[in-house]
Amino acid sequence: MSSNARMALRDIKIGPSVDKEAQTSTQRDLDRPTANEIYEQVSRNARRELQRPKRALALSGIVGGLTMGLTGLSVSVVSAQLGPSPWAQFVALLFYPVGFMAVILGRAQLFTENTLYPVALILVERRHVWETVRLWAIVFPSNVAGAFLFALLAARTRTLQPGTLHALTQMGIDAARPEMRHIFWSGVVGGWIIAMVAWLVSGSHSITGSVAVIWVLTFIVGLGHFAHCIATSGEILAAVLSHGVTVGAYFRWLLLATSGNIVGGVMLVTLLEYGQAKLD
Repeated sequence: MSSNARMALRDIKIGPSVDKEAQTSTQRDLDRPTANEIYEQVSRNARRELQRPKRALALSGIVGGLTMGLTGLSVSVVSAQLGPSPWAQFVALLFYPVGFMAVILGRAQLFTENTLYPVALILVERRHVWETVRLWAIVFPSNVAGAFLFALLAARTRTLQPGTLHALTQMGIDAARPEMRHIFWSGVVGGWIIAMVAWLVSGSHSITGSVAVIWVLTFIVGLGHFAHCIATSGEILAAVLSHGVTVGAYFRWLLLATSGNIVGGVMLVTLLEYGQAKLD
């Protein structure tokens, strides 16, 4: 038998096996990941974030806070065009997820995502506690600084039309107005939903799937007016710069909203997901 014939015969024998292995691999990639597989992905993400230099984290945090301003900006632009009717407000809130999609898909630092990633890693590797404290200490003030830059751009320049600026500052006034207990528990729900977004995105196979998860869940955050320490900061700081909210009222709101976000993210998502993934 010639060498060419032997090679052809070998290809006939090997070809179906290779195709079968490729199909098996593809099918495995398309299968829903288990809770443990998602947890491992979350832990890998956390390791990468904890290893980033301080300057990179700070710059990414500023970008994240600035970009989160797109939540309030998108809603206020549409609201100014459609008016104050309930249906117009519902349509405007459909655009609330824009900022979250830009930040999460763009991989900028967002404090409420970090109630999931590094804490999940700590639960299996205790040595990362101080690295997580370092991460929070850099990302949180950087996010707030980014939100303040957005508020400066919105309220102290001629960037926005008067109607849009009015709608944005009114959102901030309404967000800072509730009683302390309501702000805290609203923050718990907001933190729970955003940490759940981070968990589900970690288990997603595609950008399309990630977009769908982010849009659906963060739309609920906007529709329910649940407190988010960074997204809502842009709105309230714009109201502060427009003299609609006092500085003291903002920091009171920020303390309560952040505390609620931490409780919602850590207690309702990270610890419970750790339980179902690692204690099974």
